[in-house]
Amino acid sequence: MRVLVGAFAAYSFAATVVSVSWYLRRSSPALSALPALTWAVLSYAPWLGVAALVWVTLRRFGAGWRAAGCLAAAMLVLAPLIALLNAGTDLAFLDRPWTWAESASRAIDRLPVVILLYTAVVAVGFAAAAWARTREAHDRIRTLTAALAAARAVEGEQVQRLLVSTGRARTSVAVSDIEWLASAGNYVVVHWQAREGLVRDTLQAMETRLDPRLFTRIHRSSLINLARVGQVQPLSDGSWRLTMNSGAELVVSRTYRDAVLVKLGRSDLGSSPPGSPQDRPAR
Repeated sequence: MRVLVGAFAAYSFAATVVSVSWYLRRSSPALSALPALTWAVLSYAPWLGVAALVWVTLRRFGAGWRAAGCLAAAMLVLAPLIALLNAGTDLAFLDRPWTWAESASRAIDRLPVVILLYTAVVAVGFAAAAWARTREAHDRIRTLTAALAAARAVEGEQVQRLLVSTGRARTSVAVSDIEWLASAGNYVVVHWQAREGLVRDTLQAMETRLDPRLFTRIHRSSLINLARVGQVQPLSDGSWRLTMNSGAELVVSRTYRDAVLVKLGRSDLGSSPPGSPQDRPAR
């Protein structure tokens, strides 16, 4: 992605400089090629800094309202400054004496174009960020889909059973029939076949006894059976909504989404440590 964005920025700058220098030579026949090219480079060099600012802002805040607000505020300062720099460059290459009145007049004339270009650079940055986010989301879903298929393949190998308390009775439940487990103090709530019961144990201890190819943690208090996931839906905030075969819906936060991907061997798609403040309940 960085290479693609860098190549696009380099092409845009080079094409703009060449086009503007050609126009300058056509409008001023006495102007030779090198001064025209230098004039164009100096006029549009500030946009490389603007592109870098947009990139850094989107990397820091993401393609959301915070980034849009920061870039809008920056435009209030950068647009007049770039217009003034362009006006000064014009006066220098036109061999005209510099005055505040002339510089201000030219800066005002250039300001609409500067604002238009600034908006275009920001729009391209947001489009690139959205494309990258969509591609990463598709990669994550493909990884999870492959893990679900692998879990279904090993589901039949499970022979382990759990003794679950259901009221006053105790029921032997096949591990492969379990959809998900939730922590409840010193107990674990076991959900299977639209039923639920209790096991006196901790979720952490339970996790160590279950097949990691089949069960994975989606929250600090929840484990799911990957083979029992019927549908995966990505949400706008980057989290996942998992619909189990029974119809139960569980939400995997961004942090645990990344932890699941790390567990599945795709650490390049996630890096947030589990347990960060952005976690939210998975029920």
